[in-house]
Amino acid sequence: MSMDSSVVFFSSWMILALLLALGTTAPQAHARAFFVFGDSLVDSGNNDYLVTTARADSPPYGIDYPTHRPTGRFSNGLNIPDIIKLTGERLLVGANFASAGIGILNDTGIQFLNIIRIYKQLEYFQQYQQRVTTLIGAAQTERLVNQALVLITLGGNDFVNNYYLVPFSARSRQFSLPDYVRYLISEYRKVLRRLYELGARRVLVTGTGPMGCVPAELAMRSRNGECAVELQRAADLFNPQLVQMINGLNNEIGGDVFIAANAFRMHMDFISNPGAYGFVTSKIACCGQGPYNGLGLCTIASNLCANRDIYAFWDAFHPSERANRYIVRQILSGSTDYMHPMNLSNIMALDSRT
Repeated sequence: MSMDSSVVFFSSWMILALLLALGTTAPQAHARAFFVFGDSLVDSGNNDYLVTTARADSPPYGIDYPTHRPTGRFSNGLNIPDIIKLTGERLLVGANFASAGIGILNDTGIQFLNIIRIYKQLEYFQQYQQRVTTLIGAAQTERLVNQALVLITLGGNDFVNNYYLVPFSARSRQFSLPDYVRYLISEYRKVLRRLYELGARRVLVTGTGPMGCVPAELAMRSRNGECAVELQRAADLFNPQLVQMINGLNNEIGGDVFIAANAFRMHMDFISNPGAYGFVTSKIACCGQGPYNGLGLCTIASNLCANRDIYAFWDAFHPSERANRYIVRQILSGSTDYMHPMNLSNIMALDSRT
């Protein structure tokens, strides 16, 4: 099955689910849709239907999911969108367009073959709206999208799977790191602007996490378990400029459409002091092999920890479900150090009054 046909099929399935949900939730005035865009941190299985190496459809992925089976999520269980939907915020309908391996740039993740790059995700979002319009009408579709919560997670792969993928990569020869970050931010601005044009009015935008501290980078770049300096520098450059860009977009639009989530700080809380959050380690992945279990893929032949709840990282790059739950807790109720200009609970409370 081709990439386009597979995603069109699943878009049709999601529209059917949307209609069923609309029918059952119509009496709830504040029920809202939830749309997700981005990479493997938020992909809920779209890549399972693509010819790509960026997939999580084999055991032990999903070992702690309710079905105890792999779902395509890069997690032992639930990922961030799943947990947000479970918060009781009535995010009852919507669709997930995310695809593992993608970045802000189209040349990010080329080694993964077929992945749904960000502008293709936005194209599918537009097609989704067109199909829903034929079923419920333009006015109701516009209201559905305008009132929806949107989550977008991009940026990390543009460093680990592009700029720093190999020594002397094409992008590292083209740009110094500061210039590359400025270029990424300018391109990300176009993505967010396009989301706004497509009707999104409440968008959570996550910055990059501490990329130099994930087990994969420790295995390749660390001598004594310290975070990789250059990747940390990349995050230190990228994240403040992302917030500045978001502030500029909001000022231009005249409202708090885009909300910045400080994923770096959320992760560093439990990376720098794992014991305070109930983890025995934030360096060694639960599933993997090699130093820090950070080399290669998580497979049935990998080392696998017995208790996923005490590991901050599930595999070489992705947090465990328990770490994801902490991240979502900060998205929901964190201070302005974590969520700018407001957290999700405040957003929901504010929107319920309008």
